Amino acid sequence: MSVVVVPTLMPNARAPINASAPVGIFDSGLGGLSVLRAVRALLPHERLVYVADSLYAPYGERDDDFIVDRTMAIGEWLVAQGAKALVVACNTATAQSIALVRERLSIPLVGVEPGVKPAAAVSKTRVVGVLATAVTLRSARFQLLLERYAGDCRFICQPGHGLVQAVERCDTSSPELMALLEGYLAPMLEAGADTLVLGCTHYPFLDRAIREIAGERLQLVDTSVAIARQLDRLLETNALKNSSAAVESMPRFCSTADGESQRQLAASLLHLDASVEHVLIPSRRTRLAEPDIV
Repeated sequence: MSVVVVPTLMPNARAPINASAPVGIFDSGLGGLSVLRAVRALLPHERLVYVADSLYAPYGERDDDFIVDRTMAIGEWLVAQGAKALVVACNTATAQSIALVRERLSIPLVGVEPGVKPAAAVSKTRVVGVLATAVTLRSARFQLLLERYAGDCRFICQPGHGLVQAVERCDTSSPELMALLEGYLAPMLEAGADTLVLGCTHYPFLDRAIREIAGERLQLVDTSVAIARQLDRLLETNALKNSSAAVESMPRFCSTADGESQRQLAASLLHLDASVEHVLIPSRRTRLAEPDIV
């Protein structure tokens, strides 16, 4: 496994204008692979660089300053790698960092947020469950979503403690995971919820487990396809869409951890047999903890 150390850029560094440059996709761990899957389906000609900050996952248990610090460092690292656009494929990072990242990075940016608006539009019982990290649920950005789009819907918001960690270790069906999920979903079902917002990009990988518990009683709202469409619009608007068919078919996968779980998840859920680079991305909050590189 190779180790790549690249210095971060200063804020507002000049963005690349080459349409053949890659799109950077970043998540605290492996959840953003659900977004990568949707982007590859919609934009097959785009080169992709995926970074999982798995060494410091899950962000949902980190303080706000740590989340902003890591998001900025990884965004700058991806700019240094030549990324022409950035997808922050993490609800928690988007909730806490998106305004600062937009201000400091010079490339176009797409964030993610829980699908409150589409859930309110499709729910017939007017009761909607939301699974998300505690940080996302307490964020001002999420509260604003509820105020703006909830309307007459009752939203039952449940922090998904332990779910990100399960996906990070490629556990999508163990008895322990099923028991955890059932404890989260049962109150929603008892309250009459007919729709479930998957408010973390890790959670779409639990769709089969959720179906085993809830059957067809819950319509799942996964925003990964909407994110891919927004990226498509953004690239088109900025004349950055790659129209050439002669591109690398395999994304470049990077991880701040050993990458083995990322490789396994990409193989089992995305059917991609890919190697994963171990990358070191220092930041203000983590620099002293980084190992020395000779």
